[in-house]
Amino acid sequence: MSKQEFLTQLRKGLSGLPQDDIEERLTFYSEMIDDRIEEGLSEEKAVSAVGSVSDIIQQIVADIPLSKIAKERIKPTRRLSVGEIILLALGSPIWLSLGIAAVSVICSLYISLWAVIISLWAVFVSIAAGAIAGLLACVVFVAGGNGASGVAMLAAGIICAGLSIFMFYGCKAATNGILILTKKMGIWIKNCFISKEKV
Repeated sequence: MSKQEFLTQLRKGLSGLPQDDIEERLTFYSEMIDDRIEEGLSEEKAVSAVGSVSDIIQQIVADIPLSKIAKERIKPTRRLSVGEIILLALGSPIWLSLGIAAVSVICSLYISLWAVIISLWAVFVSIAAGAIAGLLACVVFVAGGNGASGVAMLAAGIICAGLSIFMFYGCKAATNGILILTKKMGIWIKNCFISKEKV
């Protein structure tokens, strides 16, 4: 792919973002390709060394704050007519309440997912505390002359320690999954505000 084709595809993919950001990114990648050409790479190799257009677009969208994208998208392109204003005002009890309900449901689902993660971490802490308590109880029972109970407490402590290790990795994986989901949701919301230019 040539430099011009790359920049054209990048511009199309970034349409809908603020114009200043588009120009800044195009200048940045143009200079990056030029630098690689000066280092001795051919134009095609310099373009391929920069990366794929879709990955670059996804990274740029992830980096730009949602508020900036929303401001660009919400700018009115024309003045509303009196009839449109009246329809918006009369319909607001319906569309405003439905919008608030939709946002509330989405937020409650997201908060519920985090509540599950916090509960999993609480179970991990409880099991780890049980492991420590079992080992301490073992020492107390053995010192008190009750060896059988001490051995039972030692076994319970070792079982809890093993379970806490498995629980830790499970909690870590679940937390990472929720963080990845959060990032993907943020990019999806940003993409809802960006109007893609038709190819």
